[in-house]
Amino acid sequence: MNSDEMLNVLLDALKTENKAAANETVPKDTAGKWHLLRALMNIRPPMPIRPELLALQDRLLSAQREAKGVTDPQTLPSIHLEFPGTRTPFADRLALWRGDITTLAVDAIVNAANDRLLGCFIPHHRCIDNAIHSAAGIQLRLECNEIVRAQGHPEPTGRAQITRGYNLPARYVLHTVGPIITDGVTEEDQRLLASCYDACLDVAARHEDVKSVAFCCISTGEFRFPRELAAGIALRTVCEWMKRSDGRIEKVVFDVFSREDYDLYASLFRAN
Repeated sequence: MNSDEMLNVLLDALKTENKAAANETVPKDTAGKWHLLRALMNIRPPMPIRPELLALQDRLLSAQREAKGVTDPQTLPSIHLEFPGTRTPFADRLALWRGDITTLAVDAIVNAANDRLLGCFIPHHRCIDNAIHSAAGIQLRLECNEIVRAQGHPEPTGRAQITRGYNLPARYVLHTVGPIITDGVTEEDQRLLASCYDACLDVAARHEDVKSVAFCCISTGEFRFPRELAAGIALRTVCEWMKRSDGRIEKVVFDVFSREDYDLYASLFRAN
């Protein structure tokens, strides 16, 4: 079965289980089929799925991952090398990278999640939550749902949960809920954002096979935390955590999406 045939089978199955999508026309072109597949995955509730369908999905997402390319974190220059003369603590263990976090082969990537931990249900939304769940596959939403069901309440702000990475190059995903800013940043908002970084590193350090972690810019997108303030909190918190840790986390990558975020972090590294 070629990729187009696999797409057809998977699309038919996802349409059949969703009455709202039952009459959706399957495009004839491959790109259109991929576009529809992601939309159907985004809106799919966390319910059981047949193993043979997951196997098809995994084959498709694995091929997509290889086509996008995978970035080895060991090839990323450290802050010590990229910003000569920096006085940033632990500069040899930190890296700044502007790229797609779903292509980064670190041991764990950080997802800026919502308190349901189920990912974004808006088709093709540009948030990091949507991107990570779309690349990981249906299993990620299922595992996150089990976590929330087991604890019996939404995920509190400032904590972290860990799941498998499934079809991501990263082995794990660390899910954390950052503060939502509605009317100015409070001291509590700043404390909670710092807690997100601490909690992710604490959880990662409890797993012996996690040596590298990549952070997205937590809370700065849909949650509206000011970017410059968030970058300062992120760097300060990570460095303070490293100071009191046993060195088990050998590399931390600050992964940014926009040029604005890259420049904000770069200015911090140059200033220190």
